[in-house]
Amino acid sequence: MQESGVRLASAAMLDFCETTMQIASPDEDAAALRKALDDHFAPTDGLVCDHEPTIPGLFISDMDSTMIGQECIDELGDFAGLKERIAEITERAMQGELDFEQALRERVGLLKGLSVDAVEECLASRIKPMPGARTLVETLKKFGCRTVLVTGGFHHFADPVAERLGFEHVVGNRLEVADGKLTGGLAGPIVDSSVKKATLLAEVEALGGHVTSLATGDGANDIPMLEAATYGIAYHAKPKARAAANGWVDRGDLTSVLRLLGIDEQEWVRG
Repeated sequence: MQESGVRLASAAMLDFCETTMQIASPDEDAAALRKALDDHFAPTDGLVCDHEPTIPGLFISDMDSTMIGQECIDELGDFAGLKERIAEITERAMQGELDFEQALRERVGLLKGLSVDAVEECLASRIKPMPGARTLVETLKKFGCRTVLVTGGFHHFADPVAERLGFEHVVGNRLEVADGKLTGGLAGPIVDSSVKKATLLAEVEALGGHVTSLATGDGANDIPMLEAATYGIAYHAKPKARAAANGWVDRGDLTSVLRLLGIDEQEWVRG
């Protein structure tokens, strides 16, 4: 990669299947190294840091389009006959083009009158984990890592998703319900990008203040959390989130995160 202005000190395959390479450079220009990797290996999965990765003591993750393959509010919108309209707002919010709270309240307002039964049906029939999600969570827990699901989505979805995947704690928004129907409002404070970051920092402090942290996410509202983590990994992410993170998964599933951390496949807990 000399033509990219990045010098290599070493390069070695880390796994038997030769899918993970560790590259060392004597240079300290992380941006140049990322550009070289994108220029020569894209699409790829990577993590750029100034030390050999270690297993984190805290894992905190976004839910929609990260731990699950769907945007829950878009799927609810389909039950209300408004999926296209709601999905367009969601996409703009995740790209960072709209204020998150304003976009969330607008979309929830469109769901006014939807039955709670529709929420349960949506959860059962539409919401599926991302490939590798449970393996990632359970493997990290095996090594004593604290796991937290933090979402700008809703507890109606996040609580059962967390239980299914093995997360120990959940932070999310609450849909307001009256007489078995959504009111179009939210109950309690909004979980936005600042709350995601604050949750990460509070969890780190609770674990002693010096713990290595891992965060995964895909959208603009994940950026402060990704930036605050020791390893912030953007998973099949929007461009702004990918650019803000020091790690990225563009090609593989969520088990790629384990590979980037150097955890041998024989140590994985298959989910």
